[in-house]
Amino acid sequence: MDERFECLFLNETETMECGSKDMKRCIKVMEEMFELMARGDYLMGSPNRNAHGIKIYFPKESRFPNMPLKGPDRRFMALVAYLGGKFNICGEKWYGSNVKNKDKGLPRSILTVLLNDADTGIVKALMSANSLSATRTGAVAGVGAKHLSDISAKTVSAIGLGVIGRTCLDAALYALGTVEEVYLFDIDKKACEVYAQELEKRWGISVKITEDVEEAVRKGDVINVATSGGDSPYIRQEWIRRRALLIFVSDANIEESIMTSSNIVVDNWKMYEAYAQELEKEEGSFADNLSGICGYLMDLVWEKKIPRSDIVDISEVVCNKNRRHLFEKDRTVFIMDGMPVEDVAWAYEVYQNALERNIGTRLNFWG
Repeated sequence: MDERFECLFLNETETMECGSKDMKRCIKVMEEMFELMARGDYLMGSPNRNAHGIKIYFPKESRFPNMPLKGPDRRFMALVAYLGGKFNICGEKWYGSNVKNKDKGLPRSILTVLLNDADTGIVKALMSANSLSATRTGAVAGVGAKHLSDISAKTVSAIGLGVIGRTCLDAALYALGTVEEVYLFDIDKKACEVYAQELEKRWGISVKITEDVEEAVRKGDVINVATSGGDSPYIRQEWIRRRALLIFVSDANIEESIMTSSNIVVDNWKMYEAYAQELEKEEGSFADNLSGICGYLMDLVWEKKIPRSDIVDISEVVCNKNRRHLFEKDRTVFIMDGMPVEDVAWAYEVYQNALERNIGTRLNFWG
């Protein structure tokens, strides 16, 4: 038995035992990761070293009866990254998603993370990654709330209360120490009511359910949008408060004037440039080919309606390298599309906790 080729396997329950849902800690780890990104001590896929991942683009029609067809949140992706600093690890998140999974009693997304020694390639860890991925997504929204919102923000609105919507809201509440009221909107009213009671009990703050998207937007100093499937909320500029922060984790139908009149912060603009290279020969706009709101932003930039120079990476803000645009306009839009470097960072933290706590199953690849 060659123990050099041992891999630690963690199932979903074990990752949670090792802190995969520790939002407060995850926000700190995401900040450490963004600091490394600002220094350039990271790599992702493609020649520009910033690709989100390799995605299977399913066709709208097929002559093969078993081939999956294009649909809401239907995708398989391999997301690869290297992260330096104290992490010094390579990794991959393997992502399968289909909104119709809910009809089968399954999560919309089923995720796995693999960690490799950055030098030898030996597999260090294999773990279920649903809670891990949801937490790191929420934590990035928390980083945005912490660094981009008005210091006197008193209200947070959450539009969409699935798993990701809830983790983003939790992260915002951890990151902001001034919140007095939370406003919720979701198409599932019953689930919204139950969640409101949970929030009031856990956080000891006022939680109110809004009748529609407009009310949620009008009430929020910080507004998080995290819907799924074909549910894209419509948002008008006149609804948005002065100095408000809008965080988009999902797609949304928003007026162009919101984008052109706001400070724009993204998770990684070079990743969007990698998208543009990948989609060069695809029909339709960027918005037609990409989930989330990043494609809409790319269309506006390529159409020269938003100058590239006006867009700021969140890593620069975290490191105080680029705050020159943040207070020039009346509101800020933070667009997140997710990055494998985030999964690698948080998976490494969970893996280290597992080693310390002696949790998981040893698998020998070369037994």
